Amino acid sequence: QVQLLESGGGLVQAGGSVRLSCAASGLTFSQHATGWFRQAPGKEHEFVGNIDWSGTAKYYSDSVKGRFTISRDNAKKIVYLQMNSLNVEDTAIYLCAARRAYVTTSQDARDYDYWGQGTQVTVSS
Repeated sequence: QVQLLESGGGLVQAGGSVRLSCAASGLTFSQHATGWFRQAPGKEHEFVGNIDWSGTAKYYSDSVKGRFTISRDNAKKIVYLQMNSLNVEDTAIYLCAARRAYVTTSQDARDYDYWGQGTQVTVSS
């Protein structure tokens, strides 16, 4: 059974930083591209960024580019989302997702095969 488990969320002040982790099990992690999405109250999933199987190719949404960084450790089966210079608009549930592909540029949540439950990030002003 595939499981993606996010952690690291919490309350942070505007301008601060948080690092999220997503631990994977039940799948050959190195054969899956992974992505991060977020969902604010009353809104649909918003693409944050993704990373290919090797950690080489990364894509980010314009709203987080230059502030957020995705990385992965295939040996540990973990993907990370480092978030810097946070603002209140970044408040959301952050979810990681995996796709049965080595590489993906997709920003569409429907293209991802496995999902975690998410972790809440709240940015206070």
